[in-house]
Amino acid sequence: MTGYIFKRLLLMIPTLFGILAISFAVIQFVPGGPVEQLVAQLKSGGAGAAGAESGGGLSGGLYRGDQGLDTRQLDQIKSFYGFDKPAWQRFGDMLGNYLTFNLGTSYFYQRSVTDLILEKLPVSISIGLWTFFLTYLVSIPLGIAKAVRDGSRFDTVTSTVILVGYAIPGFVLGLVLIVLFGGGSFWQWFPLRGLTSDNFDQLSIFGKITDYLWHIVLPVTAMMVGNFAVMTMLTKNSFLEEIRKQYVLTARAKGLSERRILYGHVFRNALIPIVTGFPAAFLGAFFTGSLLIETIFSLDGLGLLSYNAVIQRDYPVVLGTLYVFTLIGLIGKLLSDLAYVWVDPRINFQAVNS
Repeated sequence: MTGYIFKRLLLMIPTLFGILAISFAVIQFVPGGPVEQLVAQLKSGGAGAAGAESGGGLSGGLYRGDQGLDTRQLDQIKSFYGFDKPAWQRFGDMLGNYLTFNLGTSYFYQRSVTDLILEKLPVSISIGLWTFFLTYLVSIPLGIAKAVRDGSRFDTVTSTVILVGYAIPGFVLGLVLIVLFGGGSFWQWFPLRGLTSDNFDQLSIFGKITDYLWHIVLPVTAMMVGNFAVMTMLTKNSFLEEIRKQYVLTARAKGLSERRILYGHVFRNALIPIVTGFPAAFLGAFFTGSLLIETIFSLDGLGLLSYNAVIQRDYPVVLGTLYVFTLIGLIGKLLSDLAYVWVDPRINFQAVNS
């Protein structure tokens, strides 16, 4: 097992390198980069834009009215953004910084990318973890109940309900919830902006907990409903497959109760495909920020940060968040493989690899 883990860790290096290299190469051909955007702002805004950029690190007075920008001034702008170096050197510098988790400085915010991620992360954690836990807490018992009652009216009705929920996109459901319960046209039961109220600091402990939970009801519901179908049907099918196996018939022939058969024999084997995805899903919950959900409910999380970075051509934020997300995803896949061994000791990756 130690050798397998070591091999997987080594494979992460070329995977990370390949993803970053491809993304970096694509960025070089995307029009409207930060240099072009600044030049356009200076030409359209004149002295006002130049003065604004002076506060961001450029010397004031770059734009000279009808004279435009000369070569020296354009070189100064490129130097400010680091584009005075060849692409291969910039890519090498970026990789060297990423080894120490120095993700660079945002072009737009003029702040460390790491600080921006840590600032936006609590919003995505709040939405992601609640979505993760509620999905598992509801879907697994529901899937077991559907497997035990396979073909019954309960199974048919619940399948219809969760499949209808799965067919509705999360952002559409979010809009419907706003119209119904957010004061859109009917009832104003839930707040629509942020995770807390403006007077959050003045509330009691109980009041803060209630205020926070009240704010996340609609966005978590919008993100969670679509996940129910996949997890519930996976649980049901996994239990049905185990229930129909020979060892269950043997246990019944020995006179064991259905409850003992289900939770003493079937439960452990049926949960293998579900539990093995638990580590990756748990880590992914920290970065589950949904762009559309965060936009609809005015939540300033990682999803909105990444989207704005792409629109603004804020390349340090784009590549920095991509690096972090990819690294977390690779670690999650490794933990999922290790979970197979923890759930089912019969699995031996060393034997498979040999």
